[in-house]
Amino acid sequence: MEFNFSKEIYDKNAILKAAYTFTDEFYIHLDANDISYTVTIVPKDNKTTLSVEEFDNEVLSQMIRHHVSKETKNVRELLLARAFSSTVVENKSNKQIIEESNDEIDNILQDWFDANE
Repeated sequence: MEFNFSKEIYDKNAILKAAYTFTDEFYIHLDANDISYTVTIVPKDNKTTLSVEEFDNEVLSQMIRHHVSKETKNVRELLLARAFSSTVVENKSNKQIIEESNDEIDNILQDWFDANE
């Protein structure tokens, strides 16, 4: 089976990810020319088949994931920066929590016989 995808419409990464989805059951060869990407698919066993529609749907799914990832990049970076910034900044309450945690850890790590005999 051979599929062609226009470079104007389809993203190369989406085609690569879609092809990777099917590598368990198929041998996949990717190629490109000036106007399109070519995907050649050969089943690993004669029982397995893949329809054009299945592969097209997977490429579309990967394209949407790619676009959503690009659109939400700034929000994800802000959330990540905010999450890490609260753990880096040291204030008195954080210091007190750490000291209390260390006391609890010392109690947990203490040998029962040493504490109760």
